[in-house]
Amino acid sequence: MDLEQRVTDLESRLAFQDDTIQALNDVLVEQQRVVERLQLQMAALLKRQEEMVGQYGSFEEDAPPPHY
Repeated sequence: MDLEQRVTDLESRLAFQDDTIQALNDVLVEQQRVVERLQLQMAALLKRQEEMVGQYGSFEEDAPPPHY
């Protein structure tokens, strides 16, 4: 294999690697958005649960043990 063919093969590999890295980056960015949205939802749910416990008292105190 001559030098020109090797350089062409390396350039081709580099192009595919660039595409793969960009695709992985896009997925990572989207996953980060999902994680952030889930964190906000979790914080809202925790706040809502704390408000409900404050209004009605602890539900766990009145509940029978799990084996009943």
